[in-house]
Amino acid sequence: MMNFDGLDPGMGDYPPALHASLDPGMEQPLDPRLDPSLLQSVELDPAGLPVPVQGSDSVHLPEGMYSELHSVVSEGGVPVCASHFDLQEELLWIGNHRGHATSFFGPTMGRYSSFQVHASDDIRQIHSMESGVLFLSKSNLKCVTRGGLVMFDYLMEESADMHSLLLTDNTTALVGGLQNYVTQIDLNTVQETQKFSVEVPGVAIMRHSNRFFFCGHTSGKVSLRDLRSFTLEQEFDAYSGSLSDFDVHGNLLVTCGFSSRMSGQACERFLMVYDLRMMRAISPLQVHVDPLFLRFIPTYTSRLAIISQTGQCQFCEPTGLANLADVFHVNTVGQLMSFDVSSSKQALAFGDSGGCVHLWSDSTEASFNSYSWEPEFALPCMVDTLPHLDWNHDLLPLSLIPVPLSSPEQLLSDWASAYILPQPRHAPPVDPEILRTMKTVGFIGYAPNPRNRLRNQVPYKTKEAENEYDSYNQVPESPIGREEEPHLYMVPKKYRKVTIKYSKLGLEDFDFKHYNKTLFAGLEPHIPNAYCNCMIQVLYFLEPIRCLVQNHLCQKEFCLACELGFLFHMLDLSRGDPCQASNFLRAFRTIPEASALGLILADSDEQTGKVNLGRLIQSWNRFILTHLHQETQEQEGPQAYRGVSNSAFGSSGESVIGRLFGCEVENSSTCRCGKETVRSSLTLLFTIHYPDLNTAGVCVCNHCAVCAQVQTRNIRCLPDVLVINCEVNSTKEAEFWEAQAQYAFKKAIKKEEMEPPKPREANPPEWEELCTAEGLSLYTSIEELRHVWIPLSLKMTMNKNKELEVTSWSEGEELSSSEEAQGAVVYDLVVTVPHVLDPRTGGNLVAHIKVGETYHQRKEGVTHQQWYLFNDFLIEPIDKCEAAQFDLSWKVPAILYYTKRNCHSKYDLRIKNPIEASVLLAEASLARKQRKSHATFIPLMLSEMPQAGDLVGLDAEFVTLNQEEAELRSDGTKSTIKPSQMSVARITCVRGQGPNEGVPFIDDYISTQEQVVDYLTQYSGIKPGDLDAKISSKHLTTLKSTYLKLRFLIDVGVKFVGHGLQKDFRVINLLVLKDQVIDTVYLFHMPRKRMISLRFLAWYFLDLKIQSETHDSTEDARTALQLYRKYLMLSSKGSRPEEFRKVLKGLYEKGRKMDWKVPDCEGRGPEQPQEYCCVPLCDGNVRPETNRGTFQKLRELDILKWIYSPRNTTKSIAVTQLFTICNSLPLKPHKAVCIVIINSLLTAVFCSLE
Repeated sequence: MMNFDGLDPGMGDYPPALHASLDPGMEQPLDPRLDPSLLQSVELDPAGLPVPVQGSDSVHLPEGMYSELHSVVSEGGVPVCASHFDLQEELLWIGNHRGHATSFFGPTMGRYSSFQVHASDDIRQIHSMESGVLFLSKSNLKCVTRGGLVMFDYLMEESADMHSLLLTDNTTALVGGLQNYVTQIDLNTVQETQKFSVEVPGVAIMRHSNRFFFCGHTSGKVSLRDLRSFTLEQEFDAYSGSLSDFDVHGNLLVTCGFSSRMSGQACERFLMVYDLRMMRAISPLQVHVDPLFLRFIPTYTSRLAIISQTGQCQFCEPTGLANLADVFHVNTVGQLMSFDVSSSKQALAFGDSGGCVHLWSDSTEASFNSYSWEPEFALPCMVDTLPHLDWNHDLLPLSLIPVPLSSPEQLLSDWASAYILPQPRHAPPVDPEILRTMKTVGFIGYAPNPRNRLRNQVPYKTKEAENEYDSYNQVPESPIGREEEPHLYMVPKKYRKVTIKYSKLGLEDFDFKHYNKTLFAGLEPHIPNAYCNCMIQVLYFLEPIRCLVQNHLCQKEFCLACELGFLFHMLDLSRGDPCQASNFLRAFRTIPEASALGLILADSDEQTGKVNLGRLIQSWNRFILTHLHQETQEQEGPQAYRGVSNSAFGSSGESVIGRLFGCEVENSSTCRCGKETVRSSLTLLFTIHYPDLNTAGVCVCNHCAVCAQVQTRNIRCLPDVLVINCEVNSTKEAEFWEAQAQYAFKKAIKKEEMEPPKPREANPPEWEELCTAEGLSLYTSIEELRHVWIPLSLKMTMNKNKELEVTSWSEGEELSSSEEAQGAVVYDLVVTVPHVLDPRTGGNLVAHIKVGETYHQRKEGVTHQQWYLFNDFLIEPIDKCEAAQFDLSWKVPAILYYTKRNCHSKYDLRIKNPIEASVLLAEASLARKQRKSHATFIPLMLSEMPQAGDLVGLDAEFVTLNQEEAELRSDGTKSTIKPSQMSVARITCVRGQGPNEGVPFIDDYISTQEQVVDYLTQYSGIKPGDLDAKISSKHLTTLKSTYLKLRFLIDVGVKFVGHGLQKDFRVINLLVLKDQVIDTVYLFHMPRKRMISLRFLAWYFLDLKIQSETHDSTEDARTALQLYRKYLMLSSKGSRPEEFRKVLKGLYEKGRKMDWKVPDCEGRGPEQPQEYCCVPLCDGNVRPETNRGTFQKLRELDILKWIYSPRNTTKSIAVTQLFTICNSLPLKPHKAVCIVIINSLLTAVFCSLE
């Protein structure tokens, strides 16, 4: 990096003192359009493609002289402040003032790679290594591969101002700048190893030879330092002003710089030359240009190349006289700002302030390095062509014909399971000779090859169909695996752990309907702590619980009752599509009690099966009932929140949870002293105590301080829902269940033999058809009762001694009048939650739920009760006996739910939406720096409240909480095991109609307490600190607050317009009906074609260039609204859809030609026909315009001219509207806010003036 002190004072647009700047004649240095008057004879392509100089073939220079070979535009209007020839590959690297790096390949200067190095700081120096490229900016050093992947990013002190970078070897770098130290960095460990002190004002330029480090200072001195200790050996005072550049070759050191004059600093035309053998100055060299850069080019002799700021280049010998004939001129756009020489000395590179790069060479086939590596180019898109198939060929395999994986229509070859008999072809047995000679080492067996079969070929023989379908029931023949448990593969397929197979499209092509043919919604299992999905379904199908949490709403940020209500609302709306409990589990992870109870699992524990899920779900069941009881206790109104009641838990049961699950239990204990103690408590669930497995509980008497045995435990009242934790945690408890099931089975056999057969009950025909297709039966056979012990119905009665009597009861039998008078009640089994033991997957939890009539009426349109299996997103109807059947070898009971018959009649099951319109009004930000925050939105006023059918533009940005987990297959393809966990970081909603169309009314940054592993700044615009309430300057809110705003808009019935809204709503955890979503990604999409990005659609249809550096949700939402208006205009031009299809075909043809990339220049080029855009006016008229930007600016000038005209004596309606909206802002109107609202107000203002 060079020192430019003393240059033209007009070059002060960029504050760093050691950087060149633009020509003061350029009024807008960062304008993407270049000034044609500066191009002279150089033809520059704005798209960045190399264009040869016209007339270059006619230039004939002597051998060894240089001429211009190519000129390209890196980024129009952005100065090129660093250039470097790669030392390993034929690449030229350049960096600009916006922190963007670009590489060009070979003498043809074709683009190789381009990426953003720093968001705002300029690139000050570039160095290449074998593994990557180093980029130095003001306060950080970043190493990037040549393809753009970041290897490391080393941040320095905030006060650092680095300018020079020097590689001492492949693993060590020296970094210096305008501070009193030079830092040594180990590139392997990316750590600071040493810090050398230097005198003020620091080191601006560094070079090295085999003897010294050379450090150039802004004071005009050059110091020579030891290679090992960095101690000062010699110092040359070259100039009285400052130093701009120097270079070392052999025993010569040549410098250029500035001298102090009366009026300031002036460029010195004398180059100072020093002999390093005698350590003294020799005769200076006078040149004919104002030197700014210099380099040795030792091709034939020790020539020097001296470059001026204006682009003049002179070659001369350091010990001879400069010849005026050796001066050449570089055709620059502006002024030169960077210069470099290739290692082969065959090419020179110049970067100027106009964003252009000029390549000079001594031959047309120049090589940057003597021995260069072969670069890695991006592979072209390879599209496999399908082979020709002869349909008439008898032996043609039908599997070669491509058929879509999923289709809404059932295939003719997709037979019902009732007509299919599976006949698997088993592998042949292992050769007995191999088993006889096998030696086992660990779990691997070794045996000599008997050579009786061909390599990689196994003959198969057709066998008769076997009676046993599952071949895994047989004992393995190999000694490896004989000790495996026999139940290892006996788990039925529907009970096994289900996983989602991700493809390139994520979940879009995954067929969830294959696992769930009902209209009930499943839950996705890939979220952390999703083991509780089965219990969430259990709570949802309890009608009083569902109504309670959907009517509940409080001000607490992390409230499980509120999150359950939001989740149950999605389950109500879903028509068979799975939902995810991400927001509920996010709130669940923040509760300290859950963490203390061990309910929050690490991903490794959940995947490897190290946790006893049966015991865990019982603890979770106890926790959730207690927590919901506390959160809903003494609830008053939808917006009231009292937190946990001051009274101790158990002393009050006023909540619905307490009335539904609460049971008063009286514990009495008698001491030897005769003292009797009675304690009453409220319990929400019961635990089974097995005989001979639990010792009698003891407690200490408060009267005599002696242990007294608990004698009685009486139940004083019965709950409406009886919850039982089975606690089958040991072998003895499992043997107890097996013994009881065996006894019940023998009893059922005797009863079947003694009683005559009964006629079958009539069932609805639709359920008969469904069960026949699924291979089920609605009628119970005696064999299905083999592992059934728990009764489907229970009768409980409190006798005269206040003791509880429990007896088994027939499911279809009702109580008599006398039994009801005695207080007898009947409980029906509605839920069983078993733990499925599967060593291959670590096991999983499922739920058997008896779904009531109200749910079937709402989902299926029938009044019926049916048992279902809920295994995450797999839902199947099952027989009632299967719900109570527990084969302890793989299916262990965990939780049972019994409900009192007709208990729902005493609960209010009406749902009143608690979300009111007040959630859209202005709210305070969580950020402590709120006074400094930018007002990026205008909240809705009462007159602007949305109605059904109103348009709302929406876009969201996300951050990554957990990275994606994937594996690489043997064929080189990547398989996603677990997707990355995303969290919403910013949500923006803009008005879709009215005078303020396009103005955002929601622009919330979502505060998060979880660790963010990637802010995705390039795609989201979110920077570190934006989501931190302590340092953020954004409008920061909680996820729940913004979620309520979106829920209100959904409930009102607005239509959301956006691009890729399916993913946005999925991450936000919202379910929106399809008729309320207008997604531009599908509006401009042809079947079996790729999806088109918002940026390309905006460029093609609207002539807008968006997302140039980062994404902005406000810009994206507004652009989606404009695209929807464009879609309405195009689709309404013709009455036939063929005309719009032609427009889409033109869009796809243009995209393929452009490789779906938006060019750097504005406009669509001459290929795109001119189209008219329509601007809606308040009076309903439509006016065409050919250039939206030009027309808008002219209209703006006309309005302002009319408002401030001295002839205008009437009060302007435009001024009134503008001040009304500005005064309604919570903060002082910022310039950015005025820019946001002016575009949407101009149309209304223009109409009002007319």
